[in-house]
Order: sequence, then C-alpha cells, then structure tokens
Amino acid sequence: MKGLLVRLARPGARMDHWSFLFGQIAIHSLIVLIVTGVFLTFLYDPDTTQVIYQGVYTPLRGVPVSRAFDSTMEISLEVRGGLLIRQIHHWATLILVAAICLHLLRLFFTGAFRRPRALNWLIWVGLSLLAIAAGLTGGILPDDMLSGGSLALIQGVTQSIPLIGTHLTGLLFGEAVPGDRVIPLFYWLHVSLIPVIMIGLLMIRGRLVRRHGRTHYPGATYVPPLSSLALFFATFGMLTLLSTVVQINPIWLYGPAGPSATSAGAVPDWYMGFLDGALRIMPAWEPVVFGHPLSLSILIPALGIPGAFFTVLAAYPLIERRLTRDRALDHALDRPREAAVRTAFGAAGITFFGLLWTAAANDQIAYQFHLSLFAVTWFFRVAVLAGPVVAFEITRRLCLALRAQEREERAHGIETGIIRRSSHGGYTEVITTSPAQERIPASRP
Repeated sequence: MKGLLVRLARPGARMDHWSFLFGQIAIHSLIVLIVTGVFLTFLYDPDTTQVIYQGVYTPLRGVPVSRAFDSTMEISLEVRGGLLIRQIHHWATLILVAAICLHLLRLFFTGAFRRPRALNWLIWVGLSLLAIAAGLTGGILPDDMLSGGSLALIQGVTQSIPLIGTHLTGLLFGEAVPGDRVIPLFYWLHVSLIPVIMIGLLMIRGRLVRRHGRTHYPGATYVPPLSSLALFFATFGMLTLLSTVVQINPIWLYGPAGPSATSAGAVPDWYMGFLDGALRIMPAWEPVVFGHPLSLSILIPALGIPGAFFTVLAAYPLIERRLTRDRALDHALDRPREAAVRTAFGAAGITFFGLLWTAAANDQIAYQFHLSLFAVTWFFRVAVLAGPVVAFEITRRLCLALRAQEREERAHGIETGIIRRSSHGGYTEVITTSPAQERIPASRP
C-alpha cells in the first residue's frame, strides 16, 4: 500500500485513463448476462410445438402460439421479477456490444494492437462477433413477431449464397421455413457454445495481460484500479435502472410470429442497424450467371460488407506493421494525432458505418422531413462512398495541424494574450513554455 501511495504522489503518475474502463464494463456486462441467463434458462422452453395461450394477458387468450412464446410470456407477466430479469438480460446485451466496440476503438486509435498485443486485438475482434451472434440468437428465442422477421432475413441471406444456399437453408431450418429446428438450435448456441467460447477468450486475454503487462501513455505510470468491484455494481445498477424505467421488447404487444405478419415499425437492435441500412440502399442487382440468378442485392450488404470489414479489422495490425515496417515492441500508447493516417482510416470507417446505420431510418427521415424516399435513398448511396473519403482527408489534416501547432508551442512557447509594460515604457506579450517539456513522440504515418 505504501508503494502504491508513493507512485500516486510521484510526478507523472496517473490512474487509468477513463477510456480504459470500456473493457471492464464489457466483462461486467457479460457477468450480468451469464447470471440472468442462468435464471431464464430454468423457465424458458425452446419447444416450437403449437399450444393455445391461456395466460394472464387477455388480448392473446385463445390464440395459437408456440411453447417458446408461451414460456416467454409466462416469464414476463407471471413469474415474480421475471420481466425485470429478462429486460436486464436484454439491456446487458446491448451494453456488452457497445462496450466492446468502444474498447476496440480505443485499442485502434491508440495503437494498442501493436506488438506484442496482436493476439489480444484478435481476441477482442472475436468477442465483438460473438457478442453480436449472442444478441442475434437470443433475439430469435421469444418466437414473437420481431424474431419472425429476423428469421425471414436470415432465411433470405442464407438462400442467396451461391451453390450451397439451398442446402444451408435446409440444414438450418429443416424441410419447412421457419420449421421446428432453428429455435432449439439457436437456443443451444445461445446458452452453451457462445458463452463458453467468450469466457475462454477472456481467460486467454487475462493470461496475455499478465504476460505482456498493460499499456500506458508516455510519461504515465500504471496504477492498478482500486474500484473494479465498485464499477461492477455501478454497471449492474445502471442496467437495473434502465430495465426498470425503459421498456424493451414487449412481446405481448407484438404477438406471436407468423409467416405473413410483421410490424411496419420493426427495427433491429442497434448493432445490426448497419446491415438494415445496407440492405435498404443497395440497388436491385440480380445478374444471371450461367443460367442462375445471383442475388447481389443481398449478398453484398449482408455478407460482403461485414465480411470485408471484419477481415480487414482482424488483419489491421499485420497490415500496419507491413506498411510502417515497425517491428519493435510497443508498450506506450499513441495519441490519435500522432498517427494521422491510422486515425483518418478510423474516422473513415466510423463515417461509413454511421451512414449505413442512419440509412436504416431512410423511410422515417423521408416521412418526418417531407422528402422523397427515392431522393433520400440516393443521398445515402452517394454518401456512403463519398463520406468516408471526406472524413479521411479532414481527419488527416486535423491531426497534422495539431502536431504542427504542438511543435510550434514547444519551440516558441504559448501566447497567453497578457500584455505587460516594462519599466522603460515598452509593451511585450507574456510567452509561457509548454506545460510539459517531455520528448515529443515520433509521429507515425
């Protein structure tokens, strides 16, 4: 304890930067997911057999529903505390994906993926995919109208895959769509395989942190956090508060899934919004190749864009190492301005997916602002191509300008705007030195 206090008192020592907390929030959200998931597992039935609803919700009494929908209704409206636990579980999924994405952004913009931490970067990329898969498979389980719409999308994407699409659809759904196979399959993926893989990856990540140590900003000393348990309770408390006051996924209002029923206002969870936007603005390209139609209007937005993005994301440490020829071991973090090209690429990627995410509301934008839906769709088609280029160049120039300004201040001091009169009657402006005179980190491309 004495050594810790000495390090705290030493000049330049500092606690974790606030952005370091995203990884901890992701882990804490996963813990909440596992605990609430165990509770829901004992009450949920993934059976798709049709029964007549006889629960407490009067508007649906006498309606044929699946046993999965019936058990979810029972959890929500008849089990004491069931709705709260179910909503905590849903909110924790949303926060988990958000925390992982923000943590990946922190790793990317600070260069925390460089040697010897490339494997740690791959683990977090894998965790992001697994978290999205957990949210997607979990959203299917209630067998309500929204999950039926998601299954229809999955069916369409699967069938659009050339050569093997029909066979994959049969393996996933069985002889009929949606069939009685997919919900039990997604259930076991959701409650067993995906959580086990995520826990295993986090255990490997913990061993890597102990082996390589933690990253830090130049001039800063890492101090182990004293409030990890407090952060867990804060995360759990916020999830409980959200689940108490903000309703999410009220399946009793949507009703059971039906092959011909969907809601006009149905939207996916936020982390799947880019996929919805890409599908909405993609032109209807259906070329015929060797006598067979090729559904590019589904393949490109649903498989091509996400596949290319996550491939480049996973391989980025290798790509940057090859381009910069930087093979040194890096334990100090970059400020975003110190790697202008990398930061510009990150800004371009955020712009691209931000525009796709916004395009998922093209109909609402057209309706609310009294615009043509055709015009709004074409705007996004052009913006997703031009926007990232503009964002790249603006960000790169900002980073270079900030670096130039910093060098100027270190060389000549900072203008304070304070004018003083000397004893001889002359006036001069007070120039101060830079707040810190430490070494300027080498700029990266």
